[in-house]
Amino acid sequence: MGSQEVTDWQGKHVTVAGLGVSGIPAAKVLHGLGAVVTVVNDGDDERSRAQAAELEALGITVRLGDGATLPEGTELIVTAPGWKPDKPLFAAAAGAGVPVWGDVELAWRLRGPDAAPWLAVTGTNGKTTTVQMLASILKAAGLRTAAVGNIGVSLLDAVLGEERYDVLAVELSSYQLHWAPSLRAHSGAVLNLAPDHLDWHGSMEAYAADKGRIYEGNRVACVYNLADKATEDLVREADVEEGCRAVGFTLGTPGPSQLGVVEGILVDRAFVENRQKNAQELAEVSDVKPPAPHNIANALAAAALARAFGVPAAAVRDGLRAFTPDAHRIAHVADVDGVAYVDDSKATNTHAAEASLAAYESIVWIAGGLAKGATFDELVAKSAKRLRGVVLIGADRALIREALVRHAPEVPVVDLDRTDTGAMLAAVREARGLARKGDTVLLAPACASMDMFANYNKRGDAFAEAVRALGASA
Repeated sequence: MGSQEVTDWQGKHVTVAGLGVSGIPAAKVLHGLGAVVTVVNDGDDERSRAQAAELEALGITVRLGDGATLPEGTELIVTAPGWKPDKPLFAAAAGAGVPVWGDVELAWRLRGPDAAPWLAVTGTNGKTTTVQMLASILKAAGLRTAAVGNIGVSLLDAVLGEERYDVLAVELSSYQLHWAPSLRAHSGAVLNLAPDHLDWHGSMEAYAADKGRIYEGNRVACVYNLADKATEDLVREADVEEGCRAVGFTLGTPGPSQLGVVEGILVDRAFVENRQKNAQELAEVSDVKPPAPHNIANALAAAALARAFGVPAAAVRDGLRAFTPDAHRIAHVADVDGVAYVDDSKATNTHAAEASLAAYESIVWIAGGLAKGATFDELVAKSAKRLRGVVLIGADRALIREALVRHAPEVPVVDLDRTDTGAMLAAVREARGLARKGDTVLLAPACASMDMFANYNKRGDAFAEAVRALGASA
C-alpha cells in the first residue's frame, strides 16, 4: 500500500485502533470512502460504549475490550498515536504483513494533488506555541493557513474540508511521527530534545529517531537548535531533497545560514542575499510575548520556517506582535505587594520547568505533582542560584525535595503534605511568606497534574484563583 495506490478504498478492510480524538474521525472518513471499517478498543467503559453506538449507527463494526487481536481480513491498520509500538495488535499485523499508519499518515495520503504544503514542528517543549506563532506570521503575510495536527483543527479535517489553504502549520508529536513513514514536509523544525515519553518509545535513541523523521524529504529547510546538538545530529542523518539547507537558530549572534539575536533584534542570516555579509532585521525581542529566553527561541524557529516559505520580514514582526500565547504558559497573573505571580502550569516536565526558571532572577518556586519517572538533580543544580525558596506539592514532591537537599541545601523549602482542594491556596500563601519585593512566585511544577487536578489547565486556574484571593486580602 504505497503512497499513490490507495485511490480506491471501496471494500478495503481497514482496522482502526482506538476510539478517541483521532480514531473516531478516521473511522468515519474511511467508512465514507467505502472501506469496510472495524474499530478495536482496549477499554469497555460507559464513554466507549456511547462512542461505539454512534459509529455502529453508521454501519461501522466496533469491538470493545479487545485491542489485541487482528480482525480477520484486515488489509491496513490506522492507529491512534498513543498506542504503543509493542502492542500485540501490531506484532500480529507485522506477522501478517499488514501496514500500520497513524492519523497523520492517513491525512498525508488523502491529500489532493494540489494540496497545501506542510511546515512541520516537533520537539519536547514549545511545539504548540511555535506552531501558533508560525500560523500568526503566515496570516500576517496574507496566506490562508491554520495551526493543525496535535492542536486546533484535526489534520483530516484540514486535508478533506471545504477550506482551501496555501500552507499548513503542523504540530507533530513523536507518537504521530512514529506512525507516519511517508510524510514529507516542505520544511521541518525540531525545537529541542529532552527525555520524555521514554516508556512509550523504549529508549532515548528511539524517541530521537522518531522526532528526526520530521526532516525526511524536506525540500527547503531543516531547522534546528544550535543550543541542542541532538537536533543538529538529526539533520545530519536525514535524507532530504537536493538543495535543502540546514538552518540553525540561536539566542546569540547568528552565523551564515542561521537566525539569532543581535542587541535586542531578531535577525535572519539564512534567507538573505549574500549570507556571509548581510543580515535582515525581523522583529524586536519586545515583539515576542512573553520575551522569556525559551520563547524567543520558539519565535526564531517559527520565523525560520516562515522565511523558508518565502514570507517577508515585515510579516514576521506583524505576526509575532499579533500572537497571544495560550493560557498557563508563563502567564503573568498579578503583582501583589511588589511580587509577580506567574502561572506556567504547562511546564509538566523538567525541561519545560528549566526554561521557565531561566526566565527570572529571583524565584519562589511552586513545584511537584506526578514525576512520570523523571529525575530532578540536573534541573535543581542548574536553577539553584535563582531560588529564594521552594513550596512543594503533589504525590512525588519527595523526589524534588531530595534533589534540593543535594544541590540547594541553603534554600528554604516548605513541604505541603495535602492534596485537597485548598492545597493550592495554601501553597500560594506559603510562597508569599518566602517572597520579597521584586521576586517572582512561579508555578512551574516540572510534573504532571493528575494526582491533584484533572489537567494542567485546572492546576493553573487554581493557582490564578489563589493569587486573586491573595490580592483581595492584601
